[in-house]
Amino acid sequence: MAMDVIDYDIFGDDMQYVEIELDPGEAAVGEAGMMMFMQDGVEMETVFGDGSASQSGLLGKLMGAGKRLLTGESLFTTVYENQAQGKKRVAFAAPYPGKIVPIDLGQIGGTLICQKDAFLCAAKGVSLGIAFQQRLGAGFFGGEGFILQKLEGDGMVFFHAGGTLAEKTLAPGETLRVDTGCVAALQPSVDFDIQYVGKIKTALFGGEGLFLAKLTGPGKVWLQTLPFSRLANRIIAAAPQTGNRQVGEGSILGGFGGLLDGDND
Repeated sequence: MAMDVIDYDIFGDDMQYVEIELDPGEAAVGEAGMMMFMQDGVEMETVFGDGSASQSGLLGKLMGAGKRLLTGESLFTTVYENQAQGKKRVAFAAPYPGKIVPIDLGQIGGTLICQKDAFLCAAKGVSLGIAFQQRLGAGFFGGEGFILQKLEGDGMVFFHAGGTLAEKTLAPGETLRVDTGCVAALQPSVDFDIQYVGKIKTALFGGEGLFLAKLTGPGKVWLQTLPFSRLANRIIAAAPQTGNRQVGEGSILGGFGGLLDGDND
């Protein structure tokens, strides 16, 4: 099944959204809950799995939905098809601060491996599957577990990375050590393993945990500066606990500032 060829524009800086332009009859598939707006003439349909040719028939749909369930995603995706006579647009918004990354699968070998919650939207026909970590160590300590998302096809896909994005191209045998949560996506040709930091003191007090991700080329990797888990941990740590408040934060009045700074109901 040929992928739909779509045009797009990405807007925003830290909280981005992507507008996809659809010709009559063209369609895009989006993750559930990511649609921002769609113009009149674009019709949406919720499908079991991803709606690609690889998931035609009852068995294919069940297998596709099961794969999505393993990655922690919804069993359903939504297809947005332009049923009007002229060009129409549909937009998808990023779920938290970061960058939307457009990738033409046809230009990188047809497959992209990414973290479980990275996929945002794609041209209809792109297959959304799963990729298993081949090594037990990488599965247990690699930050994303044993199961990652695998995007296959020859069309455009859009994934979301937290914070600022760093794209690295690794030569054959070249190695890069990365915080496990900062790996957003990689080509399947890149070997993903984990490596112990090496020193007990560094492991306990260095703030980077016991293990780092070891990426070995050839191939491209996409790194994010702000993994969602790190953002969530900071929010939880800064949130007022039951009956408590971090004294002095954001106020020159210290403990009395909570009465005046509008931070409480």
